[in-house]
Amino acid sequence: MTLSIVIPTLNAAATLSATLASIEGADELLIADGGSIDATRDIAGGFGAKIVMSSSGRGHQLAAGAEQANGDWLLFLHADTTLEQGWKSVVEEYIADPASRSRAAAFRFALDDSSAEARRLERIVAWRSAILALPYGDQGLLIKRDFYRSLGGFRALPLMEDVDFVRRIGRRRLVILPISARTSAARWRAEGWVKRSVRNMTCLSLYFLGVSPRMLLRLYD
Repeated sequence: MTLSIVIPTLNAAATLSATLASIEGADELLIADGGSIDATRDIAGGFGAKIVMSSSGRGHQLAAGAEQANGDWLLFLHADTTLEQGWKSVVEEYIADPASRSRAAAFRFALDDSSAEARRLERIVAWRSAILALPYGDQGLLIKRDFYRSLGGFRALPLMEDVDFVRRIGRRRLVILPISARTSAARWRAEGWVKRSVRNMTCLSLYFLGVSPRMLLRLYD
C-alpha cells in the first residue's frame, strides 16, 4: 500500500519546511499551491514534492492534489501542521486493518504553544472530535483513495470544505488516531484566543444553519 500526502499551500514559506521535515518517508508528496508569491514552491521542490497548481481556496486545492495523487491512501495535511514522531508506524498500523478501507482517520489536535489557553482549546477540540465527530482540516485526514472518490472528494468550497467532507464520511466511520498533529498557534496569538475561537464557532454554527460558505468567508476574513 502506498501513501500520498497532499498539502494545500498559499504563501506558506514560514511554516512549510517544518511541516515537510516532519513527514519524511511518504511514498509521494504533493503540494497543491494556490498561487504563492513567496518561496513556498522552492521549499517544496527542495523536499522533492510534486507541485500541483490550482486556483486558490482549500477546497479547490485539496481536490486538485487528490486528483494528481497516485497512492492507494491519501493523507491531507495543512502547511502549518507537523506530525509527531512515530506517525508513520501509527498510520501503517491503521492502513493494515481491513476495516479502515471504508472509514477515515484524523489525528489528535495540538498547538505549538505552552499557554493555558492552548491547553483549553485542545480539550475543546478533543470534545468536538469525540462527541460531534467533527475533526477540522488542521487535524489531518487519512483515507483510502477509492473510499475518498466514492464520497465525491473535497468540494470546491471557499470555506468549510473539511466539515462538508467529514459529514459525508459520517461519525461511525471516523477514527481519531493516538498521535498528535501539532498546528501553529500564531493565528490565535495574533487575533486573540477568545476572539478567534468565537469566530470559528460562529462560522460553524451558521454553516449548520444553512449560511453559504461564500458568505461565511466574508465573516471569517
